[in-house]
Amino acid sequence: MPYNLRNRSFLKLLDFSKRDLNHILNLARDLKRAKYAGNEIQRLRGKNIALIFEKASTRTRCAFEIAAYDQGANVTYLDPAGSHIGRKESIKDTARVLGRMYDAIEYRGTSQHIAEDLAKYSGVPVFNGLTDEFHPTQMAADLMTMREHAPKPWHEISYCYLGDARSNMGNSLMIAGCLMGMDVRIAAPRELWPDEQHIGYARKLEEVNNGHLTLTEDPLQGVKGVDFIHTDVWVSMGEAEETWEQRIQLLRDYQVNTEIMKASGNPRVRFMHCLPAFHNLDTSVGQKIHEQFGLESMEVTEEVFESPAGIQFEQAENRVHSIKALLVATLGT
Repeated sequence: MPYNLRNRSFLKLLDFSKRDLNHILNLARDLKRAKYAGNEIQRLRGKNIALIFEKASTRTRCAFEIAAYDQGANVTYLDPAGSHIGRKESIKDTARVLGRMYDAIEYRGTSQHIAEDLAKYSGVPVFNGLTDEFHPTQMAADLMTMREHAPKPWHEISYCYLGDARSNMGNSLMIAGCLMGMDVRIAAPRELWPDEQHIGYARKLEEVNNGHLTLTEDPLQGVKGVDFIHTDVWVSMGEAEETWEQRIQLLRDYQVNTEIMKASGNPRVRFMHCLPAFHNLDTSVGQKIHEQFGLESMEVTEEVFESPAGIQFEQAENRVHSIKALLVATLGT
């Protein structure tokens, strides 16, 4: 009997088992191979998917659209300027309207509760493209990428996240690794650790799946012996610009640079980033930070970002294949 995830929403990893994720990741691998070979079979013909974006996006929007088109589905993009969502129409009412028109909904915005309510009231699968609390579709791509570059059992794979861990990426990477039984390290100033509730979620998964979770303020200890080093921007989407100065002071020692990479002691260590990254002065934000604080890079240096150790663009590509696997697993015929 085929493994069945039909009509399941993908709101947070806490809703899924290790077996569920392995099924999705195996399907993502097979779909990637089929696309490369040119023999992909469309399993979403006639399906319609609404894409709700309250927050700007490059990778998430492109990945959902390409994944849907490759599989024969149609998408409608909805942003705050082009819809009544949350202004003239409640989330509950919006969900009940879209659920009668679409086969699935993707949501990217601030509140996890909105994603949960869309799933509760729409009656169709809802995929969390990012909220302030979780980023589960990114985790599917990250796990896929790590398995490609470290083809060994999950319990033998280790990684460290450096930076602001009190964020959707900090929460999600901590929980994802514990769910898969991996060796997970979070290296951050204590005031930027995940909150106790999310640490509690991770500890339960750590115990059930024989994982290993370490939280430390020492970045050198955190990266010792790891296979992968992750980071993210030091200020999350939607935070005030005034936060930059405080966050920079807290996180200067957690920048991923050549010294941090060498401190892993692993000549094959790989660098990962969900993007976008502030690694040079080629963006308006990068220029502004340089003018205010004299920094030429923030969470990762240009040297590391452009080195052979960087696999962030493979990671970005895998957003397509992993999201496609979610769509096929939940909606496919």
